[in-house]
Parts: sequence; structure tokens; C-alpha cells
Amino acid sequence: MTSELLRVGVVSISDRASTGVYEDKGIPALSEWLAAALASPWQMESRLVPDERALIEAALCELVDQAGCALVLTTGGTGPSARDVTPEATLAVADKELPGFGEEMRRISRHFVPTAILSRQTAVIRGKALIINLPGQPKSIRETLEGVRSAEGALLVDGIFSAVPYCIDLIGGPYIETKEPVCKAFRPKSALRPT
Repeated sequence: MTSELLRVGVVSISDRASTGVYEDKGIPALSEWLAAALASPWQMESRLVPDERALIEAALCELVDQAGCALVLTTGGTGPSARDVTPEATLAVADKELPGFGEEMRRISRHFVPTAILSRQTAVIRGKALIINLPGQPKSIRETLEGVRSAEGALLVDGIFSAVPYCIDLIGGPYIETKEPVCKAFRPKSALRPT
């Protein structure tokens, strides 16, 4: 069985990286993780934008509405400071909110840092696309997507990406398969396709 191509939009949100003050680390971190985790064919579209709500909203809309991305991952701009407006921009372009993603990301991150409760990450559906706000640091991105592992590498807590393929099924996107050593996608038995 051949899988449909998954188009993934990646938006790194940073005033300083977007102006060249320092090198963006969000887009490379997401690209590397997706390459390690996805077994299905995929293609990435990336955008680097400053912490400006209108520009974030425009990037999200363009990636979903014009580029046809079924999954959009943002990184950065989810804290409590005045310039952190990624959740507001995400909610502004949403058809539905999926607050469980943000709740779980904060729970996962609390295993590593107590200030995780300051994060305002969320996830939404726009049309047939899932948009998820991820943390800004590459290590935190991996942890929230992949989960919490023991020192020996055993998975202790599933990451949020285990729910992403089935969510995309439910909203009419392509069937996504993952590489189980990195992230096992969860689907009810009735939603599994034969390999």
C-alpha cells in the first residue's frame, strides 16, 4: 500500500532569529525529529517569522490554505512575556481547539523543568489540518513529541505525536505511519490499515 504524501508546515517564531541575530534552531530540530519518526512519505515547508501576531496568523493560513499542509508545527512564542503571541495567533485561525495537546505537553515538560507550567501551548484544527504549538528549545521539542524515557531509553510517558496520526485521520488527512522505536502511533483497532 502506498501512502499519500504528508505535507508538514514548520513555523519557527523568533524576533532575533528572524532578523539574523542568531541562528534558528527550531526548524532544524523539527526536520531532524520528523525524519527520524515518520515512516510515511512527507515533505516540509518552513517559515521563520518574528513574534508578530499578524505575521504568525498569515504563515499558518498560508501553510494550510495554499501549501496544503495537513500538519503544522510551530516552535517558540508560547511563554508569558508580552512578545509571546503564538497561542493567540493560532486560536485566531482555528475552527476547533484541542486543549489536550497543550495540557499533555506541559505535563511532559514538568518532568524536566518546573517552569513548564508557564507555557501556553495549544493545538487547533483549521480545515483539514492540525496545528500544534511546540516549545522553543530543541530538547523540549523532542521530549514533548517523543515522550519521557528512562536512562536506559525505555519509554515511560508517551509523547504527543503518538496521537497525531489518528487525529489527522479523523479530520480527513493522509494516513501517517511512524517508526516505532522513535514514536508509536496509536489508533483504535478499527482505524488500522493492513501493512
